Amino acid sequence: MAFGKAGVHRDDRYAVAVNAEGEILLTPLVSIPRRELLVWDDEGIRAALVRGLEHSSKEDTSEGGDFTRFAGEEHAVDESAAPAEPQS
Repeated sequence: MAFGKAGVHRDDRYAVAVNAEGEILLTPLVSIPRRELLVWDDEGIRAALVRGLEHSSKEDTSEGGDFTRFAGEEHAVDESAAPAEPQS
């Protein structure tokens, strides 16, 4: 099937579902790295990110100092705390 005429782009991804009548439903998907999933799962983090982006766009920011001393540090991430990725 050629989906290009329907506006589908080459790298678009879809979840596929088939109902009892055999009709096929394609649901557009996007993928994000697991480490970014917490932004979507946590309303407080998402709100803080939006506020930060708003401040930045208005150039309402302040100098935070030099953080290069942290560049070589390893920070453990508890992957078991993140919810499972949806199956497509």
